[in-house]
Amino acid sequence: MAGAGNNKNKGNNILRIKTISDLHRLRGLPQPEHPLISVVDYSTMKPGKSQAVILDFYSIAIKRGCGYLAYGQQSYDFNEGVMFFLAPSQVFRPMSDNAVQKTRSGWILYIHPDFLWNTELAKNIHQYDFFDYSVNEALFLSAKEEEVIGGLVKNIQQEYHSNIDKFSQDIIISQIETLLNYSKRFYERQFITRKISGHQVLSKLEVLLEDYFTSDQVTLHGLPSVQAIAGELNISASYLSGLLKTLTGKSTQEHIHEKLIEKAKLQLSTTELSVSEIAYALGFERVQSFHKLFKSKTNQSPLQFRASFN
Repeated sequence: MAGAGNNKNKGNNILRIKTISDLHRLRGLPQPEHPLISVVDYSTMKPGKSQAVILDFYSIAIKRGCGYLAYGQQSYDFNEGVMFFLAPSQVFRPMSDNAVQKTRSGWILYIHPDFLWNTELAKNIHQYDFFDYSVNEALFLSAKEEEVIGGLVKNIQQEYHSNIDKFSQDIIISQIETLLNYSKRFYERQFITRKISGHQVLSKLEVLLEDYFTSDQVTLHGLPSVQAIAGELNISASYLSGLLKTLTGKSTQEHIHEKLIEKAKLQLSTTELSVSEIAYALGFERVQSFHKLFKSKTNQSPLQFRASFN
């Protein structure tokens, strides 16, 4: 039976774990030394049930031999060992595999949002997009990178093991920020070193946008959203934007606008359609919005651009 701090939604069988203490109890661990932050040796944790779980706190982990993890409608093999990040309120489901339990290793850092209260990190943690990446977009670290991250986690653990004083929170927060910044760097390295897969995504994006803007989809449904495009590519919106920023220097939204302007220029230079007709055909409900976007991207109004061809 779950502790008082847990909430089990019987309708969809989701277990909500509200505190780090509750998680320790459920996974057969001693009570945490600090109620709002804890580093756990993954090999000592009692395996979780194959049940959907929501944590009300951050989780940063490197795990090996954890079998499979379900996220959304897919499951992913994490027996090789990877680093991944979960923000509060994300749903995941461990899929227990008894064959790998004896070889489990790694660590998990749990951070309750209350630990970050009234700090700059509390305001800025949302800038780390990888908390919104899907599980299949986990970070694969080199041995040297893992050593760097592991050293920071040990520093965090040692600090809260020590006698807590007025400097403790600031020191731990500083270590967490450094860990997150290194993770951001390593993700960008992953985007670069996996150029083949990255450029495959870029090629698929180009085909997807071309098809969308040359069919009647844009007229019927308007401009595609970043989330819809990412969904078509089977990756998360934040991961797609991070990948594109690294490869091209442009966000997903900028790629959408670039394709739109390309099609608008083609229509303005090769047809006699009015600016209003072109705007509506490209998914704009208001002609003024089309004018504004076109001018911001080309430094010309649509009519000025058309005039340059006469």
